[in-house]
Amino acid sequence: MNLQGWLVDHGLETLKINIKFLQAEFKIHDLDKEAAWELYIELLTRITTQPLPEDSGDNKTALESVYSLFPLTREVIKRKGPGCLEFTKIAIVVLNQVIRPFTAKWHKLSLECAFEIPEKVREFREELADLQEKLRVYTRALAAMADVEDLTALENEEPI
Repeated sequence: MNLQGWLVDHGLETLKINIKFLQAEFKIHDLDKEAAWELYIELLTRITTQPLPEDSGDNKTALESVYSLFPLTREVIKRKGPGCLEFTKIAIVVLNQVIRPFTAKWHKLSLECAFEIPEKVREFREELADLQEKLRVYTRALAAMADVEDLTALENEEPI
């Protein structure tokens, strides 16, 4: 399978990747699986994929949690080394194309006290919800790469 086929199969076809990489063979190795597992757990347990009810949570903390995916991902890539190249190809693109636009915009606005303006808070929450949906797709793809059961829908809002 090539990278393009894998991305399509896992709902990530909107990522913009150089055609040379898209057409190259895509073979997941053990270090890719390990790296995917580490980031998968981080995403599952953060605001990046979990609902943030309107009347709870702290916007600045939520933004910091999303931003923390940069150092976390870098650390996983450095620690696993060149043996996790397939994971790295996807992780870098998601950081730069999906997460960075959100964090860049909202970091600047938070410095300008946007979280004190109700309209901006609503806008932040709406954009966070959109980002969370994209990151749930990414999380499911990481589960597939790690070859583990996808737990993104484990929790239900209604108690059993």
